[in-house]
Amino acid sequence: MSALHKNILVSALSGLMLLGGSHALAAEAASPEKPVSVMLQAAKSEHLNVYKSPTCGCCGDWIEHAEKNGFETKTFHPQNLTQMKLDMGIQGRFHSCHTAVSESGYLFEGHVPAKLVKQFLASPPEGALGLTAPGMPMGSPGMEVDDRFQPYQVLLMKKDGGYEIYATIEQQDQQY
Repeated sequence: MSALHKNILVSALSGLMLLGGSHALAAEAASPEKPVSVMLQAAKSEHLNVYKSPTCGCCGDWIEHAEKNGFETKTFHPQNLTQMKLDMGIQGRFHSCHTAVSESGYLFEGHVPAKLVKQFLASPPEGALGLTAPGMPMGSPGMEVDDRFQPYQVLLMKKDGGYEIYATIEQQDQQY
């Protein structure tokens, strides 16, 4: 790639990231010295705010899963996590141990695989609130215990209170 094309790409990425609100990331990524692949990865990263109990270990494991899959995270420990979820529109039947909120305001409740979060964010369905893996399915990301695995469904929560099946995870290797 010529120096001119590389500088054009750096400028374009900087502008895209600034439009998306990632000012610090843009300043860090917008350097002609950085490889283009690093800048493209930075442009693709999504930030998730994760709300959880300070004592929940599986939430920490899910956060690690999300970060290994390209997400940047920031963790919060609200006083009343259940009320916060209800205030966000997450019905009690969809609750799990943590809630992740994307930059675009979509909600990801519980141990939703990062690949499904990415798929959702690439093309959010009309009227969607977000995704949930209700409860704490054994073997889901963050809930790995030996080789135990329980098939589970990831549900699409809708703003009108409805839901539908977004994905069915029948095997552990489907989620990574």
